[in-house]
Amino acid sequence: MNQKVPSVTDLISAIKKNLEGGFRNVTVVGEVTNLSHSSAGHWYLSLSDPNSLLGAAVFKMDAMRNPVIKNLKDGDKVMCTGSISVYPKRGSFQLIIKRIVPIGKGDLKDQFEKLKKKLAGEGLFDLSSKTKIPDLPKRIAVITALRGAALQDFLNIIKRRSHFMDIMVVPALVQGDAAPGSIRRALEATIRFHLKHKEAGNLDKLLDVIVLTRGGGSLEDLWAFNDEALAWDIFNCPIPTVSAVGHQVDYSISDYVADLRCETPSAAAEILTNTQKNIVETLENSKKHLVSSIRQRISKEKYDLSQKSPRRIIEELWKKLHSFQSQVEQLNPVVRKYELIPYQQYEYELDMKVERLKKTLLSSFESKVQKLERNKNLLDAMNPKNVLSRGYAYTEIDGKVLSSAEDFEKVDSSTIFKVHYSDGHINATKAL
Repeated sequence: MNQKVPSVTDLISAIKKNLEGGFRNVTVVGEVTNLSHSSAGHWYLSLSDPNSLLGAAVFKMDAMRNPVIKNLKDGDKVMCTGSISVYPKRGSFQLIIKRIVPIGKGDLKDQFEKLKKKLAGEGLFDLSSKTKIPDLPKRIAVITALRGAALQDFLNIIKRRSHFMDIMVVPALVQGDAAPGSIRRALEATIRFHLKHKEAGNLDKLLDVIVLTRGGGSLEDLWAFNDEALAWDIFNCPIPTVSAVGHQVDYSISDYVADLRCETPSAAAEILTNTQKNIVETLENSKKHLVSSIRQRISKEKYDLSQKSPRRIIEELWKKLHSFQSQVEQLNPVVRKYELIPYQQYEYELDMKVERLKKTLLSSFESKVQKLERNKNLLDAMNPKNVLSRGYAYTEIDGKVLSSAEDFEKVDSSTIFKVHYSDGHINATKAL
């Protein structure tokens, strides 16, 4: 026997070479078992069917590209694509997964593309059907989750950039199987609110824009905004719509159907306030220029007035008289002593009149200042905003102020009411 017998290492190395070389980019269907997550960010699981079990792993970077793995649980059926890797120290092999798709829900990307193609063919994405977003929207309805970061980002930017917008928040689920129906009901209620006030002639209640928004997430997280029925609701909406779903790279069916697509909730707030912000900045610049011009004019008028004041005129006359006196003294020394007596008398009388005039003007000025201060204090005492600035608020429904808890108990949960604070108001609904 001259043939060399391979060692265990030699045999495992040969198997590793053949398996890893022959099973690259393979796809397999199985049931998830033994799913676990390591502190390093890797995921480990087994894929099984009634007769076999295959170990598998999803490393951190691949897990970030497949966020759906966070929603998997033991027993879910999945389709995985990856390559076989042999671990020599244990003589075992496993599938290193690069892509994982839940079988029960199918390939979401394929579903998305099919629905996108279908709706495009039916004309829902046509530019000719888009309604222009108003340059200066005053009343905006926002359909989103109440506790989501998207709402806070949107409201913070609106508050910073605009002091004239009324925001009506319409709560809805934005993730999960119940989310599409929740968003549709919220949109329907918003449209109903608008049409009700339009028929009643309440122009100050009409909505200018509806914003559908939520923060970023995986394709599965954003799937509620890819609902076909919701797409038709947005298309038929009589109010201009803005879709701001996810991040810059995320696209949803609602983005294509809405009158305007914004990359993020923050971007939507910036676009809706852009024209208003520019107008405010222009007015501020004009105000600064006007104030500067007025100050310059006042300064010039004060100077001109000072040149025409009685004191100034008297001083000029005094100089002339002094000059004439000097000339007279030089021309006629004899007459000088007779001229000085009446001149000194006139000078004394003139000084007395000037002093009386100064006292009269000062007294009149102080009296008017005191009257102005009394009027100011009276106005401050009558200003209702001073009460609100101490932390108080009041509630209003359709222009009527609620004055008691009993009135509030009578309010229907679908009614939208205003809560006024010192720096503005918010719209709210009664909790169910």
